[in-house]
Amino acid sequence: MSNSNNFKSVDFYLIDELLSEEQKLIRESIRDFVNIEISPNIENWFEENHFPLDIVKKMGSTGIFGPTVSQKYGGGGLDNISYGLIMQELERGDSGMRSTASVQSALVMFPIEAYGSEEQKNKYLPKLASGEILGCFGLTEPDFGSNPGGMISKLEDKGDHYLLNGSKMWISNSPAADIAVVWAKDENKRIKGVIVEKDMEGFSAPKTDGKLSLRSSLTGELVFDNVKVPKGNLLPNKDGLGGPLGCLDKARYGISWGAIGVAMDCYDAAKKYSLERKQFDKPIASFQLIQKKLAEMLTEITKAQLLCWRLGKLMDDGNASSAQISLAKRNNVDMALKIAREARQIHGGMGITSDYPMMRHMMNLESVITYEGTHDIHLLILGHEITGISAFS
Repeated sequence: MSNSNNFKSVDFYLIDELLSEEQKLIRESIRDFVNIEISPNIENWFEENHFPLDIVKKMGSTGIFGPTVSQKYGGGGLDNISYGLIMQELERGDSGMRSTASVQSALVMFPIEAYGSEEQKNKYLPKLASGEILGCFGLTEPDFGSNPGGMISKLEDKGDHYLLNGSKMWISNSPAADIAVVWAKDENKRIKGVIVEKDMEGFSAPKTDGKLSLRSSLTGELVFDNVKVPKGNLLPNKDGLGGPLGCLDKARYGISWGAIGVAMDCYDAAKKYSLERKQFDKPIASFQLIQKKLAEMLTEITKAQLLCWRLGKLMDDGNASSAQISLAKRNNVDMALKIAREARQIHGGMGITSDYPMMRHMMNLESVITYEGTHDIHLLILGHEITGISAFS
């Protein structure tokens, strides 16, 4: 059986030399957290379709939530490469666990800090950072996924409050979330963000069942039936589609690192198995086709690492474009999915069992390659960047 505590990281191009001592220390602390809290349990959680709610406070106390949020509001005050390394290690454990943290950090804490009032920041961010409360992000609707600007959720100004109506779906964390950052159109068709609390009348968050992917994380809907939202819950410093898209940039960046974690986990398992498994009186690692698979895995992981390191530097300098982030998300998730499939083949029949992580990773990645912009939509984002012509309209 595979033992993640014996995991050996991949650093063929000595990228550790580009990292600070603090960044390496952060990575090791999250790696230890994953080895202790996630890896020994994840196959059972996945099989039972179970989200362990107590992991939220454990993540909070480890500094996983809001690593780039200001320390003033309980965040880590860290750089984007540190944030990426945290996502890498979490997703090595499981994409569902990383999704939980991605939503909390990039889609809930980030917009409150970037677009919110001082009162909102002080009220919500420390509790989100500690894991005392869990958040979710309401953008996707039943009929509007890749075209979020077409949303039909409505936010009406009623004088002393707003009235929110509509529904959202495929929302990570929603069934257990204490707050939701929700995007809806006002009377002028402008997209606004509001913070909705779970006890507001008319607000419900039914769980989505039957998932064959991300089974260790919670997914659900958000339903708003004449929900009265206080005026103070409107995010005042941003309106228009740029608000939620800015959040998605932050999340996609984290995913591009997270996918490297999955790829490294699958590569590590395949390399170890190929050296242990004997056929025709010798380890299968001695066969040319196995070496080809391993060599290609190592090459693609190394390319993805360099891509993310450079993107992290651009993020820290405030120079990363949406198209650059899009390229990394698309490339790295596709890379991880291919490596998971190749690693499964190296394991033969054993690869389909829960003794090894590849099938779980493959099933999870089928969601990751779809959410935060599908594989094909990211191609069109790049196409627009290259040609100046939008393929969407």
